[in-house]
Amino acid sequence: MLDKVVIANRGEIALRILRACHALGIKTVAVHSTVDRNLKHVAMADESVCIGPAPSPESYLNIPAIIAAAEVTDAQAIHPGYGFLSENADFAERVEKSGFVFIGPRADTIRLMGDKVEAIRAMKAAGVPCVPGSGGPLGDDVTENTRIAREIGYPVIVKAAGGGGGRGMRVVHTEMALMSAITTTKAEAKAAFGNDQVYMEKFLENPRHIEIQVLADGQGNAIHLGERDCSMQRRHQKVVEEAPAPGITPQLRAQIGKVCVDACIRIGYRGAGTFEFLFEDGRFYFIEMNTRIQVEHPVTERITGVDLVREQLLIAGGEKLSITQDDIVLRGHAIECRVNAEDPDTFLPSPGLIRHYHPPGGPGVRVDSHIYEGYRVPPNYDSMIGKLIVHGATREQAIARMRVALSEMVVDGIKTNIPLQQRIMADAGFQSGGMNIHYLEKRLKDHKDAAIGLG
Repeated sequence: MLDKVVIANRGEIALRILRACHALGIKTVAVHSTVDRNLKHVAMADESVCIGPAPSPESYLNIPAIIAAAEVTDAQAIHPGYGFLSENADFAERVEKSGFVFIGPRADTIRLMGDKVEAIRAMKAAGVPCVPGSGGPLGDDVTENTRIAREIGYPVIVKAAGGGGGRGMRVVHTEMALMSAITTTKAEAKAAFGNDQVYMEKFLENPRHIEIQVLADGQGNAIHLGERDCSMQRRHQKVVEEAPAPGITPQLRAQIGKVCVDACIRIGYRGAGTFEFLFEDGRFYFIEMNTRIQVEHPVTERITGVDLVREQLLIAGGEKLSITQDDIVLRGHAIECRVNAEDPDTFLPSPGLIRHYHPPGGPGVRVDSHIYEGYRVPPNYDSMIGKLIVHGATREQAIARMRVALSEMVVDGIKTNIPLQQRIMADAGFQSGGMNIHYLEKRLKDHKDAAIGLG
């Protein structure tokens, strides 16, 4: 068992990790920037260390400062949460070489999955279904690239090998636009990720975004915990997540879950991870693997009863998986709404002082948030200030509970996207289930058009 853990993150996930540590009797060290000294988890941690000023490169992305914090507090391990350095292979390697435990996969696994071209190759070798594509990075040969695109069939999508989070990708509908798209994406990839390699895939026009949650101990044992539907997206960013995914049969779940489990064992995966797929016409197509805990992990916890962060900590402490596939039973339905400090119509960030805060309650309601009355949301980081999660016996009950919870939630002093989430919960398409990844974007455009008299 680990004795003391550095939490190398901020906000709601830092608080989530702290609570899991304390439940296991593990001491915690909160590292924080100067602007985050009043965060809730900093006050609750056994120790805290300021690692730099507000800008992320000088604090939460400052590898030497985080490792130094572990050294001066005699910690054993570092939990990266999500975002920031959580999928940085160099960070994981530095942590391990400095004598600490990285709570996550090994550096070589992170590196493999971080390179989308190599990840696809590895998944194909493991028998995971992938989107038809170039099978490797694109060169500068116009004739060869044109041949590949014709073979795949238009539309195609050009993606950065080191990309993620919806960045570094461009859809191409015609041969005339192909080379310009490749050149532009390469330049963007070089600037954003330091890697100009790009690859090409078939662009699926109306897919859903379905992901499979896995746990593996790196000792030959792995399980899956069912799937989540994350198709409600805006600009490739998830807005609402739910589990299980509407329309996925137990047989299909077992089939794709086993494929993911077998892949974990094949690559020696360790910790929590997520296989992300596009799902269209009853078929799964692998797009990437996230080698960390996900923002949306609570919906899986609610339907399985498994504490995923607790399992991360136990695995990092050297223990084998404490649960088997037979222990995983999906019960009911869970939905998560991300609550962001932003204008619900323009999506502009809305930092500032929270004057009044009232979290909702009631049966099946969970709030993961670090905010409180009197807390000032800084302008320096991601706009998400919390997650509202509900669980019900059925999807219909979960939606009803979410609508009530959203109506009860009060965050005064700043703007939030709660009105947007209320519109989504009331939307007939969302209520019917199984909408594709373009659905929300189209509904937002329709809403905007109607507001200015175009609808």
